[in-house]
Amino acid sequence: MHPDDASPSNTPIDPATLLQLARDALDTEADAVRQLAPRLGEPFVAACRLLVGCRGRVVVLGMGKSGHIGGKIAATLASTGTPAFFVHPGEASHGDLGMITPQDVVLALSNSGETGEILLILPMIRRLGVRLIAITGDAGSTLAREADVNLDASVAREACPLGLAPTASTTATLALGDALAVALLHTRGFSREDFSRSHPGGKLGRRLLLHVADVMVKGDRLPAVPQTASLTEALLEISRKGLGMTAVVDDAGRAVGIFTDGDLRRVLERVDSVRAVPIADVMTPGGVRIRPQVLAAEAAQIMEQRRINALLVEDADRRLVGALNMHTLLDAGVI
Repeated sequence: MHPDDASPSNTPIDPATLLQLARDALDTEADAVRQLAPRLGEPFVAACRLLVGCRGRVVVLGMGKSGHIGGKIAATLASTGTPAFFVHPGEASHGDLGMITPQDVVLALSNSGETGEILLILPMIRRLGVRLIAITGDAGSTLAREADVNLDASVAREACPLGLAPTASTTATLALGDALAVALLHTRGFSREDFSRSHPGGKLGRRLLLHVADVMVKGDRLPAVPQTASLTEALLEISRKGLGMTAVVDDAGRAVGIFTDGDLRRVLERVDSVRAVPIADVMTPGGVRIRPQVLAAEAAQIMEQRRINALLVEDADRRLVGALNMHTLLDAGVI
């Protein structure tokens, strides 16, 4: 037996068993999430009311695996219009409790509802007058009873074959946190523009924030020839500007057509020499136009849907002000 065919305990690896265990885990967790929906009701609505009415921030608490889930829930809330942050319950009793103010709402996560570090700080939270929402797996637990609102995240069983490792229970808690975030997002009227302001970095931010005007080629870099130009002059312009195309414009600076590298291949199939060919005879009349204020992501979608590689950008007076292609959008991180 090859060493790679055995585990460190010399137990042979059975692919069929591994796949079945994985499928069982996914089915168990999917069932846990599906069973949450019928249990949603007035407690969920009450929790949303508390969170919408919060004048401070949502403080998420959780120990162990619930703490990791709590960190993600806090991040999702914060990025969708509900200011939130995570506080480790163990650190809260050693000074971090000062991060919680009377204007806040606490969202405490505990599958058992008996997490000692959370129960220890409950009296201090109550003394501040802070409203408390709990997500637990036991509606009869201490945390569930002490909370203003308890959301039921109980599961029939964990995905772990031993029934010990938090798996389905943490997935259910995470899903409930996402449900809260989505409900609050809608209630607050949180828009795509609001979301983009919370995500200025990375590809997501670029897709939401960049407009055509931000990424288009313009000025001296914009390839354009008059409609009286020859095909040879158009090819020189394409070569100089490096965009794989050139716009064809009239005397008023309005685009009347476009000529691309693809058009050149088709022309060469029909003529023996390009020297005497007028660009007006071989250009694609019109060309697909777009305005500078359109989102760059929308420009990418237009090109993909129409199966074209370039767009002409025109202003309100239909004058050519720019151009872009897929490489332009790729360089800008839009696609």
